[in-house]
Amino acid sequence: MKESSGMKVVKFGGSSLADAEHYQEVIAILNADHERRIVVVSAPGKRSEKDTKVTDLLIKYATGTFMEARKALNSVIERYRAIANDFEVDEEAFRPIKQYLVDLPDFEYSSPEAQLARFKAAGERLNAELLAVVLSKVGLTSRFIDPSELGIIVDGDYNNAVVNRGTYQNIAKKRDQLLETRDLLVVPGFYGYNKNNEVATFSRGGSDITGAILANGFAAEYYENFTDVDSIYSANPKVIKNPHPIDEMTYREMRELSYAGFSVFHDEAIIPAIEGRVPIVVKNTNHPEAVGTSIVPEDEFNAKGPVTGVASSKRFAALYLHRYLLNREVGFTLKLLQILYKYNISYEHMPSGIDDLTVIFDRNQIDYTILPSLLTDIHDELQTDQLEWIDDYAIIMVVGEGMRNKVGTVDRIVSALAQNKIGVQMINQGASRISIMLGVRQSQVDDAVQYIYEEFFKKDGVESND
Repeated sequence: MKESSGMKVVKFGGSSLADAEHYQEVIAILNADHERRIVVVSAPGKRSEKDTKVTDLLIKYATGTFMEARKALNSVIERYRAIANDFEVDEEAFRPIKQYLVDLPDFEYSSPEAQLARFKAAGERLNAELLAVVLSKVGLTSRFIDPSELGIIVDGDYNNAVVNRGTYQNIAKKRDQLLETRDLLVVPGFYGYNKNNEVATFSRGGSDITGAILANGFAAEYYENFTDVDSIYSANPKVIKNPHPIDEMTYREMRELSYAGFSVFHDEAIIPAIEGRVPIVVKNTNHPEAVGTSIVPEDEFNAKGPVTGVASSKRFAALYLHRYLLNREVGFTLKLLQILYKYNISYEHMPSGIDDLTVIFDRNQIDYTILPSLLTDIHDELQTDQLEWIDDYAIIMVVGEGMRNKVGTVDRIVSALAQNKIGVQMINQGASRISIMLGVRQSQVDDAVQYIYEEFFKKDGVESND
């Protein structure tokens, strides 16, 4: 395990930085704990349900017509100006923020994709610059740090980048120098620089990734991720009324649940923290006194029950095929994969039986115009007895470290669903033995989550894992 530097990286999401009122809450949080040294920020989010996120305005600025772009530019400037005015930031200090926005179209770009990435990243960059000015103004000496100064290098697409592993060494080399003062270091999330020194952004929600990268590189004691919920819950509050809050969970439980719809974290966000073994704490900007949820390594966790959480997602579709003696044909699966490759389609899971095989897809990856020819090719090549495309498909993940040492968890899940007349299309337990994946009809998924939740969190007379 890395030696901790005794400091904390804190990340504030867009809802936590939407306006001056939320800035005040951030200031109070930083004042309350002076070990919070590295501050990662998102672009300002929505101030109300009908509001527009700054990132969306910047996309319109980059891609809209002349009039649309001009309107978006003015809207972004006014968002930052409103915050600056409430803290009496003078025009001289605000001018660089406005000028950067005005100058964005004049940068030299190698491609439209490169241009879009820099425009999008401006939301985080300028919010970090403004927050650093405001913090210093209220007595918290702060410094804006661009990702280039930290050596955050990325690979891949301009608008779907991944961190280059050399980044961690770059940060570690500068760590002591950067921390030797008591300045708060304010870092924009969401982007880094590629080998050509061009801005490239992580996928949407990528400020979480930046926070985890810095927690790893700085060997932080904790990575605190401030959002707009008191904790991570054992089920979706839109499906389960007042679900049990999770006090503590493991990295891999979080990853499993994120896959099936837990939206507190960007799906890839915690990987750098996992690799650096930095505990993550999810807290609420509006209620920072709440305990929140800690996400810790497996060897530092004691399960208090078999199930930690139940998540579901309706973004899936499935292909069911049946052929007698399927299991005896050498190369059957290879032929199927070659057809999928021909159509440039990736799959998520492929559970199989003796005569049956189900292929599960992310519906967002399917071009439905090619579906008829895809199914024809599969039938002709594999000579299937039955072939069915199931568009009404959903996946449920039942996750808990406690499953590994508990007999009968699968029986309890299936029994709870069977008693309520919900058929299970597919069931698969992962090799780690901490997750059970179920396939059900979309029309039944919310009810299924309800019955599973009741089985593990209510039936025994408890509402929690304790």
